Amino acid sequence: MLPTDSPGDTIAVFRSSGRKSCEERALVLAAVGISCAIGFDSQGYFVEVAEEDAGKARTQLTQYELERRPKPPPPPPPPTLPNAWVGCILYVATLVAIGLLISNGVWRLDAFDRGELNADAVQHGQWWRAWTALTLHLNSEHLIANLGAGVWFGYLAARHIGSGLSWFLIVSGAAAANLIEAMLGPASHRSVGASTAVFTALGLLSAYLWRLRATTVRQWAGRWAPLIAGILLLSWFGVGNEDPNADAATDVVAHGLGFLMGVLLGVLVAQPRVRKLVAQLPQWLAGVAALACIAIAWQLALH
Repeated sequence: MLPTDSPGDTIAVFRSSGRKSCEERALVLAAVGISCAIGFDSQGYFVEVAEEDAGKARTQLTQYELERRPKPPPPPPPPTLPNAWVGCILYVATLVAIGLLISNGVWRLDAFDRGELNADAVQHGQWWRAWTALTLHLNSEHLIANLGAGVWFGYLAARHIGSGLSWFLIVSGAAAANLIEAMLGPASHRSVGASTAVFTALGLLSAYLWRLRATTVRQWAGRWAPLIAGILLLSWFGVGNEDPNADAATDVVAHGLGFLMGVLLGVLVAQPRVRKLVAQLPQWLAGVAALACIAIAWQLALH
């Protein structure tokens, strides 16, 4: 109840129908050195203090009431979608199958040269190399590293966005990053590997969860945690040997561009209107579209 003034040199700073509530407030005031007494009148029990202590007492009791309020429940975890593993299996099968076809000579002998990201060729119209380069690797170690990281980040993204849609966005974002790098970089630039797609998946996951938390988490640290974690992982794993003359030089620009494209796509699909729209899209159709992009790109590269 709102405090009311008592006659004389004391003021009632709290009133209640029960004595126990008044005793609790009296203990609060006593703990900060404010003398008080509990009384009773026709309106019920009350806590009274000296007139000169009334302001301080009311402040202490207001703080006590705020502390007693139950904390809001934690936000529910983001909803997850089934069959996240399907896209991961197709990702592994695609990279392994293409690697075996090329290494065993099933495809034409110059398939690797025709599929790598050759900036000069891209600048002269061979845009499909942005997709085919994602499926090529220098050796088994290169392939295994990208398989492990891609499955991990791709699976987590697929749980929240959907298996088909997440992999379509990953493939499209990574190809866009390759195109930007090839068109704006030196004509001598060459690169292969799915690592650009790996960091696109990381950016997609980080930004999507970041935007979802923006409306459910009050603390700034909790809201920004996914994006900060993504940036830290990018800086930890996306930067390596930068010597362009090394056999396995890390394409830092491609990793950064892939992450950036993933962030942009993650922010886009996290918008409420877009989420409602893509929820109506069959996941299998988006997955088929991702595989079709790779197949069409290789068809153009080899013929």
